[in-house]
Amino acid sequence: MERSVPEGHTIHRLAQDYAAAFLHTAPRTSSPQGKFAPAATLLSGAELTRTEAHGKHLFLGFRDTDWVHIHLGLFGKVTFGPAPAPPPTDTVRLRLANDTAYVDLRGPTTCALITPPEKQAIHDRLGPDPLRDDADPDIAYRRIARSRTTIAALLMDQKVIAGVGNVYRAEVLFRHRIDPYRAGRDVTPAEWHALWTDLVELMHEGVRNNRIDTVRPEHTPEAMGRPPRVDDHGGEVYVYRRADLPCHICGGEIRTADLAARNLFWCPACQRP
Repeated sequence: MERSVPEGHTIHRLAQDYAAAFLHTAPRTSSPQGKFAPAATLLSGAELTRTEAHGKHLFLGFRDTDWVHIHLGLFGKVTFGPAPAPPPTDTVRLRLANDTAYVDLRGPTTCALITPPEKQAIHDRLGPDPLRDDADPDIAYRRIARSRTTIAALLMDQKVIAGVGNVYRAEVLFRHRIDPYRAGRDVTPAEWHALWTDLVELMHEGVRNNRIDTVRPEHTPEAMGRPPRVDDHGGEVYVYRRADLPCHICGGEIRTADLAARNLFWCPACQRP
């Protein structure tokens, strides 16, 4: 089964969860695994002043100038719990703990103490994030509009748009009846505006509910009299990981194919070239 990096809504939700548990407190920081030990020692007892996400990157701000940059990658996992914290395992890269809560980070691709210029360099290489207030969708469209690359691949390119993963990519293209193999330059400004607006709404809902639901009210299990989806990703979707099953709208068979080393899902009947 394909593993995937958590999509942007998960990282924004984590930023909120870290803030809810530790913002404006001075948590004890440690690295039982040892790989982050020197930085954890420097940060222990420092105030967590802000949390932030951009695409699939999480930033924890301590004091005025210290940032912890986290990218979960394929295997990263974050676990929150109430105080008192249990003894940590030696797989915990970073633990934060205060008098009310603890959180353990395991297996991230990145967990590094960085400076503000280093943090800005990460933002600079990422595209606009539909979940950020400072996002400018026109920046993404300028890149899309001059590209021969498929819109499906462009939506997954974090330099073009940050935070969209395989689920949101497949679902938003289906919702707007866009062939995933269409070249970016053939996506009209009106189509891009509709895609972006939909992504903003869907991904904010993902943050609120901590899962991805993309089907419209008339296509829910209750409305259609069908059984709910059973999948470890959760949520009701149109095409993602529904290969060979009937489309909820046209009844045709959902297709899958490999595109840029990722599984693509679409309905050929609803998303005609």
